[in-house]
Amino acid sequence: MTQNFQSITSETCNLARQVGNFIKSEKDKISEEVIETKGLHDFVSYVDKTAEAKLVEGLSKILPQAGFIAEEGTSDREGKTFRWIVDPLDGTTNFIHGLPPFAVSIALQENGETVVGVVYEIERDECFYTWKDSAAYLNEKEIHVSSRKTVNDSLVATGFPYYDYSLMPRFLKTLEYFMQNSHGIRRIGSAATDLAYVACGRFESFYEYSLSPWEVAAGAFIVQRAGGKVCDFSGGNDYVFGKEIIATNSRTFDEFSEIVKRMMKM
Repeated sequence: MTQNFQSITSETCNLARQVGNFIKSEKDKISEEVIETKGLHDFVSYVDKTAEAKLVEGLSKILPQAGFIAEEGTSDREGKTFRWIVDPLDGTTNFIHGLPPFAVSIALQENGETVVGVVYEIERDECFYTWKDSAAYLNEKEIHVSSRKTVNDSLVATGFPYYDYSLMPRFLKTLEYFMQNSHGIRRIGSAATDLAYVACGRFESFYEYSLSPWEVAAGAFIVQRAGGKVCDFSGGNDYVFGKEIIATNSRTFDEFSEIVKRMMKM
């Protein structure tokens, strides 16, 4: 049976907004007593867990046959054809410190191919979304990546690893390079939001390693549908599950990806 991905996307956006409103309502209730540590500098609270449970419940109604890859493990149900990839709160560290941005990130895959992507940045009430063969949108307005042509004219986004420091010497060299050869570097603390901002032209490029699929699946797809390009650090396509990603507008892709490849894979 052929699915109506536009309808699924619309329902998913509504659900993301509902869950986002719940997350925002809990912002001032967070204290150290309700924060758990999953790993080195990796935090979770009842807000993440409750938000994910709400997403799993809602998404199960939208597409009952789909399985899940969800950050907090609320559901490990496997789907034969479809699976949701869900991050209930991307930017948890920002959230628990009372800082934006933080976002809900939801992707739907069909036989391993992403067909729906939704990123809802909660504080700015911005919902980025797309579906298979569609344009990309921000709150019903079509969006596109920027048209800047060179890295030197680009604003670059990245994220800092919080547990895997094995590549830090190489990563620091990329920071040094982009500090000197771009409009600057930003680290806002939410990979899903970084990718959405590439899609709408606020950033020209984003790169990061030690990422999980639920942080990048939706945003990477939105970048692509907005006219951008995405790859891993080797220039390949293993960016959803390969723990490393480069996303840029189309014009700077070759230059930017070659710089990251040269420095991170030498």
